[in-house]
This record gives sequence, C-alpha cells and structure tokens, in this order.
Amino acid sequence: MVDITGRCECGKVRFSVDGARDTVTVCHCSQCRRNSGHLWASTQAPFDAVTFETDEGLTWFASSAWAKRGFCSGCGSTLFYRLNDEDGIAIAAGCIDDASALKVSKHIFVGSKGPYYEIADGLPQIETF
Repeated sequence: MVDITGRCECGKVRFSVDGARDTVTVCHCSQCRRNSGHLWASTQAPFDAVTFETDEGLTWFASSAWAKRGFCSGCGSTLFYRLNDEDGIAIAAGCIDDASALKVSKHIFVGSKGPYYEIADGLPQIETF
C-alpha cells in the first residue's frame, strides 16, 4: 500500500489517498480505449481513503449500468472508475503526481485490445477479467 496525491490537468480536481494499492492494472477493453484514447491504467483504493482538496470540476458519467467514470469538467482529464454499489475506486495512474512506487501487475480484457499494438512486457494477460 502507498500514499499518493493526484490531480487533473487544470487543477480543478486535486486529491490524496491513504493506502492505495501499489500495483497498476492495465485494461484494454474497447470502452476504456474510447474513454482514454488508448488504454486505461489504474490503481485501486477504498473510496473512503480518498480526500479531495478540491473537487469543483469533478463530474461523474454513468458509462454503463454497473459503473461510472469520474472526469474533470474543466480540462476533460479522465481520473476515476467506480463500480456502482462497491466501496472501491480505480484511480488513473496518469493523474498521480509521483507514481514511482507503482508497478504494472497485469493486463485485462486483452481479447479486445486495439490491433495496432502488442503487449510484450511478460506480465499476465487476462482475456476478459
């Protein structure tokens, strides 16, 4: 577990997390690729471990019947993914101020990854989830 801070590009969303997972999962599903522009890499934490310094730009979008995505309405940064009725939150690795303590642990939904790249890091690749 690690303590992290993060923010969106414009600073309208700033947060800290006490006890985030120290691993990153990379998702290659088509929804994550459309949402992020390539793939989604995130760590995980309990939602109540997140403290918002400011959340004036935080907007939630119901991306499916089972989950929502948090982004900044000011700059468009994709920040969070949260399953409905669960206490955890996925935090985009790219918005973390210092992610040097995090390491990628696995790839999920590789069965629907984009055809324009290969996964060659030797880490576990899960076809769906």
